[in-house]
Amino acid sequence: MTALLTLYGREYCSLCQQMLAELRLLAAELDFRLDWFDIDDDDAIEARYDTMVPVLVGADEEVICFYHLDRRALDAYLGKIR
Repeated sequence: MTALLTLYGREYCSLCQQMLAELRLLAAELDFRLDWFDIDDDDAIEARYDTMVPVLVGADEEVICFYHLDRRALDAYLGKIR
């Protein structure tokens, strides 16, 4: 089953772009689909995640990790939902 993950961040954020690149490299190997969302496009989402970006969440909006990719947390999340 392909998992759906969302990365919330900002276009101009270097940490966000780094995590996005890392996740894109892992997507096929770990069988997940990644959606990118710029929090500056939505006031409610910006209010929720403003100081946490980049933040990776699962389909259930469970926070998997933020600031840096935590591979252990990602693996644990994917193992839990499968």
